Amino acid sequence: MHPVTIPPFLRAGDTVGICAPARKIAREDLETAVHTLESWGLYVALSENLFGADNQFSGTDEQRTADLQRLLDDPGIKAVIAARGGYGTLRIIDRIDFTSFRENPKWIAGYSDITVLHSHIHRNFHTASLHATMPVNFGKDAYSTETLRRALFGEALGYKCASAPGAANVPGLCEGQLVGGNLSLLYALQGSASDISTAGKILFLEDLDEYLYHVDRMVMSLDRAGKFSDLRGLIVGGMNEMKDNAVPFGKTAETIIAETAAKYRFPVCFGFPAGHDVKNYALPLGKTIRLDVSEAGASVEFL
Repeated sequence: MHPVTIPPFLRAGDTVGICAPARKIAREDLETAVHTLESWGLYVALSENLFGADNQFSGTDEQRTADLQRLLDDPGIKAVIAARGGYGTLRIIDRIDFTSFRENPKWIAGYSDITVLHSHIHRNFHTASLHATMPVNFGKDAYSTETLRRALFGEALGYKCASAPGAANVPGLCEGQLVGGNLSLLYALQGSASDISTAGKILFLEDLDEYLYHVDRMVMSLDRAGKFSDLRGLIVGGMNEMKDNAVPFGKTAETIIAETAAKYRFPVCFGFPAGHDVKNYALPLGKTIRLDVSEAGASVEFL
């Protein structure tokens, strides 16, 4: 297993860049985030095409590529924060030149569609990144936004969460590198240059607005690809707003995952407050964590 590079933490006076590598966003949707980041003592640089539009995207593939590339290459930008998710990062990931990033790593923050970036830099550059709330969501939950600040500034992080009633937690204690993100994107990245190895690691999964039969197909596909067979542990975040057909699939997303995990022997935590929900706690992907799961809940300690 490769050692992981931890990018430099932020300090007051640093500049962070915001771009939208996927779906378009309105200027008013970022006002709260810009004020918040400035209140942390940071300067905010908005990418050139941030408020552009090309159908559902924030600009053409070329424009979104150029925006992300400039922020990655600019030595004055100390972190790159995705304004929002949606769909579109997969369309541009192979256009990005990561030479400057490889030489001078910086924090990449976001979730959902930004799983493409997390996975790509973990696979190719063995560098930590932040699965965390994004500017479009800064007004949702103050503590989630605070965890992003703590992660960016290198302050202590650690979480305890109670299990939801009926959660099928598998008790146990494990340590390993934390990897993962959005289930749909991990499924889509299989077999590509952005596909991650999960062997000896702790996998985090979350998703939104998927048909239950397709959740089953994605989990089955990841299992067949060996993503579960050598895990140290599994953390399941929000599985929100799942859809069903007229003829019910008959299982929840959590049940689908639990049935696959039951084939193996590793701790499993359900209902972790991260993903497409009000609470979305920052998770530094690539860092080593200690996961302690009981039937009542779980704790995550960053080592």
